[in-house]
Amino acid sequence: MVVPVNRRLAAILAIDVVGYSRLMEADEAATLAAIKDLRCAVIDPLLVEHHGRIVKLMGDGAIVEFSSVVDAVACAVAVQKGCEAEQTERPGGRRIVFRIGVNLGDVVVEGEDLLGDGINVAARLEQLCSPGGILISGTVFDQLQGKIDRLTLDYAGDQHMKNIARPVRTYNVRRDGGGRPWRLRLRPHLGQVRWAAAVLAVLLLGGTSWWWFFQPAPLGAKPSVAVLPFNNYGGDEATGRLADGLTDDIITDLARFPELEVVARNSTEVYKGKPVDARQVASALHVGFVLEGSIQQQNGQVRITAQLIDAQTGNHIWSDRWDRPAEDVFAVQTEIAEQVTNRLGGGVGLIQTAGRATAKRKRPENLNAYDYYLLGSEKIEKLTKADEKEAIMLLNRAVELDPGLARAWVELYHAHVLLGIFGVNPESNYKAAADVAERAVQLDPSDAEAHAVFGMSLADKGDIARAKAELDTALRLAPGSSEILTFYSGFAARVGEPERGAQMVDQVMRLDPNYPMWTSNFFSSAYFMAGRYEDTLKMLERMTPNNYQKWVWVVRSSSLAGLGRIEEAKTSVVEALKRHPDLTVESIINEPGMSAAQRRRFMETMPLAGFPACAKTGALAKLASPPVRLPECEAGEAQPLGQP
Repeated sequence: MVVPVNRRLAAILAIDVVGYSRLMEADEAATLAAIKDLRCAVIDPLLVEHHGRIVKLMGDGAIVEFSSVVDAVACAVAVQKGCEAEQTERPGGRRIVFRIGVNLGDVVVEGEDLLGDGINVAARLEQLCSPGGILISGTVFDQLQGKIDRLTLDYAGDQHMKNIARPVRTYNVRRDGGGRPWRLRLRPHLGQVRWAAAVLAVLLLGGTSWWWFFQPAPLGAKPSVAVLPFNNYGGDEATGRLADGLTDDIITDLARFPELEVVARNSTEVYKGKPVDARQVASALHVGFVLEGSIQQQNGQVRITAQLIDAQTGNHIWSDRWDRPAEDVFAVQTEIAEQVTNRLGGGVGLIQTAGRATAKRKRPENLNAYDYYLLGSEKIEKLTKADEKEAIMLLNRAVELDPGLARAWVELYHAHVLLGIFGVNPESNYKAAADVAERAVQLDPSDAEAHAVFGMSLADKGDIARAKAELDTALRLAPGSSEILTFYSGFAARVGEPERGAQMVDQVMRLDPNYPMWTSNFFSSAYFMAGRYEDTLKMLERMTPNNYQKWVWVVRSSSLAGLGRIEEAKTSVVEALKRHPDLTVESIINEPGMSAAQRRRFMETMPLAGFPACAKTGALAKLASPPVRLPECEAGEAQPLGQP
């Protein structure tokens, strides 16, 4: 009996890094970190945006299926453009540059695998391609005609390829002249041209590290879920904010269940407003389940839909619709979270009924107050002095309308702290931050973030025992919250647990592969205090010196010294002292609330880096009373005047 061979026409894209071995040999850690950053910031989102479905992953590559050949080419252009833009501040010799080859040809389908000349030709095209370029086959060229505007294709000759019987006609995808950025515009009717299944094959020939390039660190054995941004079917900005708030609150509610692992909003936000396949999202974020939904608001009524999808099969395992008064949106949010936990717990729930009551924050009582809270939260994330001031105005309006809205008091804490960091009345803003943090806990003892910010304010005052108790309470209330883990990680060393802080960072990066830049301050500090200097420097690579605060300069310079990179450390210290001329070992170890473990770390590494040891005479009066002094500084002061 002859077994029929299953064949089909497919578009294949092959890509690899130019000079990968050289980059790895020069600086393996920095190269892997740069590749990971490109994956999170550019490649993963583009695979989803262009409807890519990962067919298989292997040590040296990946195969991704697309719904059209045009999507495959559009994705190739977008990857080159995005990776180039993402690396404008990286030194030229350390940039990650790709070669890409695209072919349309016959492939053999074996289960979920694809084989044949279609893939082989794509790999050969990639090898012939110039660095930073895209080389396509004649079959791709023919099918692109009339489907893409503003894409210039230059004939590159017929190429003879190993194990391919006939020469292959090839074309270079030209940039927009003179090396300027790529330009690509799809014709409006493109979405209707679905003539073949296109496959993007990423044949990454750099060894097993390429698996890691595309695949985020897997979550644990617990049920894992990603909550996609709820769609705004109303179209207006207010409904859009309500959709964002609903998404965020469901994530927060689910993170309270210790039996679940919930991907953070930063990593699902990239799918906002985009048509995506739940299986694609699950593959990119490495989760077993995806929750998606929508909200529509009109004449004081809301319609909310939600669906929980099994990522392996694509089947809906639960869905529902609610038509309610707008004020009931918060009750629906809670019901959605409970339905999800019930389904993932096999229909009996993950938390006993008695425990569920403690796993709920107080609901907002005023929809207008909630809108002001959302507006204020948006302003905080812009991280400018003017926006923080406006955030405080909006959040104060929220608590005027709903004084019991604890989450608005929590956001006020963040806004006041940031204004203090920006140098706006630091003393009064830090005091205001401490006051609103305590108010938030009093208003809602079930709000995990309220306990977290209150704990941080206590740590800043040096009340370490109470700070630890509050942070432990926050983690108990929301063990799966990436935000709580982030806050705790930055303060773990202050409460005597530096190793635990570093472990929390590892956990956050599993829950939130697209963690925002501002968290680098917390994460780098946590790694530094645990003595993980390589990880500290990798984290700081996401920032530029313009973003460095005083502490970042100290941590960076000291980490370099801890690794024995003394010359680099000394250069970093010179830059730090230009910006902070009073910076000394003594000034750092006398910061309020510092633990003995933190002091030891700085005293071990800062002198190696070349920081001045002793506080200047005028600065001594500003230190803690009595100040912690270094032996050599005390000895120097004890000598009579005029003696060497």
